[in-house]
Amino acid sequence: MAIITLTSDFGYKDPSTAMVKGAILCELPDANIVDISHDISPFHIMEAAYVIKNAYKSFPKGSIHIISVDTEQTYNKKQIALFMDGHYFICANNGILSLIASEINPDKIAEINIQENRNPSFPTLDAFVKVACHIARGGSLDVIGKNVISLEKLKAHKPIVYEQEQKIIAHIIYIDNYGNLVTNVSEKLFNQIGKGQAFIIDARSNKFTKIVASYSEVIKFDTENSNLNESGKKIALFNTASYLELAIYKSNPKAVGGAASLFGLGLSDTVTIKFN
Repeated sequence: MAIITLTSDFGYKDPSTAMVKGAILCELPDANIVDISHDISPFHIMEAAYVIKNAYKSFPKGSIHIISVDTEQTYNKKQIALFMDGHYFICANNGILSLIASEINPDKIAEINIQENRNPSFPTLDAFVKVACHIARGGSLDVIGKNVISLEKLKAHKPIVYEQEQKIIAHIIYIDNYGNLVTNVSEKLFNQIGKGQAFIIDARSNKFTKIVASYSEVIKFDTENSNLNESGKKIALFNTASYLELAIYKSNPKAVGGAASLFGLGLSDTVTIKFN
């Protein structure tokens, strides 16, 4: 039985997530359902794209990924299913897949054409579930609806590069559970522009001149045990997705705060990187 993953902005207070799981289990009692995240900020397509893009590759080929963020169908926003990189994705054609598939061309895209018993305000519950279960049974995308030639494009924030000035203007594209700030500057771009030079990362009033390999690198293991506590220290590193991340060691957003609140930065805010 194929794996069906769920990503949404439903949260956990409302019954929406349970309703979707129940609908899947009614059709496929042995379904293997995995939650990726239900804490996506409401209607935040770029945040959802970051999560899915970095999570789906960890699943086996043939997995089916339901993405329920900004899914309600309108005249210019259809619902689609596609096959790409050995995985199936079911979502609205609202630009999210143009971000996920920025470097990979989909093998096939089909517009979902299920009219019977449709709930226009909750398409995930009926249309997306039916398509996912159809695929899980070995069904083809050909019977779901007509072929779609291209995906709706969404222009994500891209780093602004000033090569002559050796400067990059980065944007915050994701804030994780610890309040750490993920920018849209990849390690590859950083090295391409920096060429190994010294640098200053300017995040409002916070400056970084060193990139560490891991969070624990800030701990001074050669000191006495009483001096090992480096909680609250600022860190710049490349995260597991190879994006520049600004963090605070062992931060707790619910107590003392994380990098986002302590630095005063949010989604789409800018960070400047200057090489010299």
